Amino acid sequence: MTGQPSVTARGTFAPGVWGVLATPFQGSTFDVDVDSLAMLAEHYEAIGATGLTVLGVFGEAAALSASERELVLEIVTETTTLPLVVGITALGTHTAIEEIQAAQAAAGDRIAAVMVQVNSPNPQVVIRHLQAIHQATGAFVVLQDYPLASGVAIPTAALVSVVSSCVFVVALKAEAPPTPVAIAALTAALDVPVFGGLGGQGLLDELVAGAAGAMTGFSYPEALIACVNAWTSSGYEAARDALLPVLPLINFEQQAKIALALRKECFRQRGLIKESAVRPPAAECPESLRESMLIHLGEAAEAYPERK
Repeated sequence: MTGQPSVTARGTFAPGVWGVLATPFQGSTFDVDVDSLAMLAEHYEAIGATGLTVLGVFGEAAALSASERELVLEIVTETTTLPLVVGITALGTHTAIEEIQAAQAAAGDRIAAVMVQVNSPNPQVVIRHLQAIHQATGAFVVLQDYPLASGVAIPTAALVSVVSSCVFVVALKAEAPPTPVAIAALTAALDVPVFGGLGGQGLLDELVAGAAGAMTGFSYPEALIACVNAWTSSGYEAARDALLPVLPLINFEQQAKIALALRKECFRQRGLIKESAVRPPAAECPESLRESMLIHLGEAAEAYPERK
């Protein structure tokens, strides 16, 4: 299948909810479950996601081999017409370029942008990194500020300097808490859309601060889409009402160290993937939290009954 990329130049990257796609595994060897992957991608398209972020942190890209990353991209491009943002794991320039070129070979013009993590607190280092990537690959960039994953903390003013110097950066993903503070400063200074993440935990305040939407892997993306759509059409109160029923689930899923396992098990409970395994060294889903999980999932299903 082919789809129309949602970005051709700065200012045209589509707002809304970009689902961050999990990578389902199966069996004792944790093989990529292509059937579950396709089912999950189809679900995002059916519920009206703007696009998909593939091979992100939630997609456990760092635990995948090069051939597995290629397989994931092939399955997603064959399954859905949604535009793709492809996550790049490497912080080093040459390795990142190799990852991007491999992704381009697998997904071609389906790639709207690649998501590159900030790799230094020094804006000049980041600028040189991004310029080298763009020169070598021609890719548009979503710049991700996620110190929990990258280990790099960068001041907001430095982020502004980076984006202002790199016209091929078409969006920012701001995941350095407090995210509403950063998003307010970024949207005031820049003309690119800024997205929140972190499971949607700060989404309402991020929208008030000027966010264009969310890029995240929350297990009830229907609620995030409804929230952003309500904000766009009717404002804060409508957005709040759309999100309120799932706030306990959002908070539950975002628990430190086990968020990945919790979210994948929630997707399994919903029937969107067959198994919820995470690859070591990621922590497994604690059995002691199952009762809470089922309560929160039941609340979400009652609010969004089209699919349990």
